[in-house]
Amino acid sequence: MNKQAWIFALLITVLTCSFFVGKQSVTAKALLIPSNFPTPTYDLSKNPLTEEGFALGRKLFYDPLLSKDGTISCASCHQQDAGFVQADHDLSHGVEDRLGKRNALPIFNALFRKSFFWDGGVPKLDFVPVNPIENELEMDEKMDNVVHKLNASTNYRALFKNAFSVDTISSKEVLQAFAQFMYAMVSANAKYDKFVRKENNTLLDKEELAGFNLFKDKCASCHSTDLFTDDSFRNNGLDNEHPKDKGREEITLNLADRAKFKVPSLRNVSLTAPYMHDGRFNSLEEVMDHYANTVQNSSTLDPLLKSGTRLGIPLTSNEQKQLILFLNTLTDSTLINNKDFSNPKH
Repeated sequence: MNKQAWIFALLITVLTCSFFVGKQSVTAKALLIPSNFPTPTYDLSKNPLTEEGFALGRKLFYDPLLSKDGTISCASCHQQDAGFVQADHDLSHGVEDRLGKRNALPIFNALFRKSFFWDGGVPKLDFVPVNPIENELEMDEKMDNVVHKLNASTNYRALFKNAFSVDTISSKEVLQAFAQFMYAMVSANAKYDKFVRKENNTLLDKEELAGFNLFKDKCASCHSTDLFTDDSFRNNGLDNEHPKDKGREEITLNLADRAKFKVPSLRNVSLTAPYMHDGRFNSLEEVMDHYANTVQNSSTLDPLLKSGTRLGIPLTSNEQKQLILFLNTLTDSTLINNKDFSNPKH
């Protein structure tokens, strides 16, 4: 880690100590902001990272107690070995095997997000857990009842007391614990990162480098910065004027947002199949073919996909292969194998 990143990490540790007096700050796994990343959007001063808060958020993340019938946890749809998505499922599966509306998005690098979910319906990380907990197709529970169940647990009351110095648990502490676990999940140790940070003399091979150059030319307008997303909402030509899922329009009620969805990060994309909000593509090869050959026109189609003589992005078969080889360099095996983010019972 270079000097810039370590200074940022030190500032965060100081914030933690200053704003959470009496609690042990996270030192063994200090929150390091990679030098090739933008500034975080989450206000750490309002919910500083502590060992106790992080461990509690981790326990909650893996606990099916939070669902109505005690069968579904957050981790059910965000599996570590699958890049924190639900492996091999085009749509999320909830209690009683109910079929959700959309494909699960990864949750890493939440510290840098401006909004959450495919439609951006949640503007702040602190409120993200409410959505799946109260969604009748997912966990089908109410936050008030979750809090009641946690207060009925001697173990949880002790853990919340230790983390937040409260005798009675409220939704505020539940959401703060979740947020600490999620925002600590920084994915930034892929081969690509080591290459751009010039660590350990890491180099991309000829084909990966060709893919990187193609990416910068043809993809980086939307998948920008080293987060590999501009966090915007765009219509990428999956459907015509009458899509089954209206996307961002369901939140804004603005026709101009029809079929627009969050631009997902491409980090760990080799692990997170199937792809798109409805999981319609099973491989990166299918994704490349879509952008090259099957983009559909509509009034809200992103202008970048109709700027040439034909819809989509012109890509030869070889260019598609090179792009995929580059995308494979975004796989962060450190995160996928990090026991700090695994089920604490294992």
